Amino acid sequence: MLQSLLLALGLVLILEGLLPLYSPRHWRSLFEQMLKLEDGQIRFFGLFMVAAGAVLVMVLA
Repeated sequence: MLQSLLLALGLVLILEGLLPLYSPRHWRSLFEQMLKLEDGQIRFFGLFMVAAGAVLVMVLA
């Protein structure tokens, strides 16, 4: 179980690091746009990401 969680964490870190590695200018622009969002919009985005991840895990497990 722990090995699976660490593997998933490693994959997330790889995916999260691809955009700043490949295009730092675009990543910075995207990050600046996110800073302009309201708290509620950021929370909704976070909720959507958690729900999408949960659905993906349930489908694949």
